[in-house]
Amino acid sequence: MAHRDELNSLYVQLSSEYEKGFSDVKKCSGILEKLKIGLTHIAYLPSVGAPLVKDDLLLGRNVLEKGALFSISAKDIPAFERYVAQLKSYYLDFSNFLPESTLKYELLGLNLLWLLTQNRVAEFHTELELLSPNDIQKNVFIHYPVSLEQYLMEGCYNKIFHAKNQVPAPSFNYFLDILVDTIRDEIAVCMEKSFDKIHLSEAAKMLSITNINSMKEYGNKREWSLNSGDYYLFQIDVKKCDDSLTALELAKQAIEYARELEMIV
Repeated sequence: MAHRDELNSLYVQLSSEYEKGFSDVKKCSGILEKLKIGLTHIAYLPSVGAPLVKDDLLLGRNVLEKGALFSISAKDIPAFERYVAQLKSYYLDFSNFLPESTLKYELLGLNLLWLLTQNRVAEFHTELELLSPNDIQKNVFIHYPVSLEQYLMEGCYNKIFHAKNQVPAPSFNYFLDILVDTIRDEIAVCMEKSFDKIHLSEAAKMLSITNINSMKEYGNKREWSLNSGDYYLFQIDVKKCDDSLTALELAKQAIEYARELEMIV
């Protein structure tokens, strides 16, 4: 009983840190380590055939969920993947034994978004097959990454950039930033291969960068040369952007995207 009380006390502390946005990373890490060690002494994730203890399962699930969210704050993605892998057992194997978690769909949606950022499309769709059509269409945490995947397939990058203002929870921001940065870099590569020069303002539109200073910072990061007339100067590269689509074709898509963006704005 004393051990259980200690675990509950630690979980209360972790929940308090969660409410604060895990601002004290060192403290949160320490609490989580103690909890993970403590959980090994109870049946928090029993094997097949082992007796089920609801309180143990609930505590284990709660700790793993907070741990998964903390790992995003700490930018520890391998830890996030480990937490999610364990949580799937609760969400699938014990769904009829435990009350549904309020964080279930947020974490499943985060996992989908992470797979999308890594272009792990096959795994993305495998995870979707575990969900009901109703969840996919109507649950905001699931529908959000599903919509992003559709935008990617259609090449509607402007919609992905605008989706930054529509995240279903703050926890989605980190993974979405990774996706947006990846798309922006891909467009930038195609610009480099397709134009000998482009004006600063046009480059900003194509890359969906609204602030000129931010555009200059981005150009500096890519080591682009900006002349006195505010034109970026490139050396044309006739190589293909990838095996199936030429740089010119991708640049045309990017230009069309910029036009659409102007219409939206």
